[in-house]
Amino acid sequence: MSLSRKEIEKVSHLARLQLSDPELDAMTAQLANVVEYMETLSGLNTDDVEPLAHASDISNVLADDILKPSLSREEALANAPKRDAECYRVPAVLGD
Repeated sequence: MSLSRKEIEKVSHLARLQLSDPELDAMTAQLANVVEYMETLSGLNTDDVEPLAHASDISNVLADDILKPSLSREEALANAPKRDAECYRVPAVLGD
């Protein structure tokens, strides 16, 4: 499958990219190379290959949850431009 310049123009428009003519030419060639490589990969026999969720065997990469003191309500609201006794005050976004 080869990609046409018209297809690249459509994709760049959908991605909200404003590409010049030389950039469109370069992108057409580069994306055509990517698609060609993917077609090569699709021809490989992967019957004996197990699916992977991750490329490396990683488990529990998250830090432990440790209880720490947090800001008081007064400290958290100290720099708010508008607030009441408990919360930030923001303009209504849903109307009255």
